[in-house]
Amino acid sequence: MIETAVRFFQEGGFFMYPIAIVLIIGLIVAAERYIYLSAQKITNRRDFNRLHHMIGGKDLKGALNYASESGSAMASMIGFGLQRLARRQSREEIEYAMEEGLLEVMPRLEKRTQYLSTLANISTLMGLLGTIIGLIAAFTAVAAADPSQKASLLSQSISVAMNTTAFGLMSAIPLLLIHSVLQTKTNEIIDSFEMAGIKVLNLITDGTGARPQASASAAARPAEPASRAANPAGSVA
Repeated sequence: MIETAVRFFQEGGFFMYPIAIVLIIGLIVAAERYIYLSAQKITNRRDFNRLHHMIGGKDLKGALNYASESGSAMASMIGFGLQRLARRQSREEIEYAMEEGLLEVMPRLEKRTQYLSTLANISTLMGLLGTIIGLIAAFTAVAAADPSQKASLLSQSISVAMNTTAFGLMSAIPLLLIHSVLQTKTNEIIDSFEMAGIKVLNLITDGTGARPQASASAAARPAEPASRAANPAGSVA
């Protein structure tokens, strides 16, 4: 099997080597992106659970410090919202800040993933180019060959030239599949960011946003009897 693959690679001509380099670069990028996204998924889940617990426990200062010290994308996004919350801004302002944080961390998640589709296209095009150049060289050689050997020489040259296209497709198809897998993984992480942002906003609103309104209404209630006491005629009426 290995000998067949080596012979197939050697018979393909010069363009087999650039295609192989493109394939190796694509596999390195794919491995790096998969490891990074997997680590980010675990870290983001851990930081969200930690920050959600701290915000639910009204430890906003500790949550803000944790978000600023942690290097995860989830902590950065929630940290943007906590900074607005510390300034007593409205829910809309907090939501805008978290959306801004999401836009800031998204390039880190999508970084280099698009290279895989580009490398797959390059691999395919280089395979076709190698085949075309090989066919041109084959027909040129056959034109000057002995008539009795033209048929066998032409078939052999075409077979060698087609190896480049085959190897280009063999390199492009896995890269496209890996690109699809990584893109799906990235979209899942981005969706988890949106869900986490909504949960944090609801927790902030339910835990801190509703209480100041209740205390303000409670503080306004004693003022009505006091005004009545200042006007006895109104109280008799």
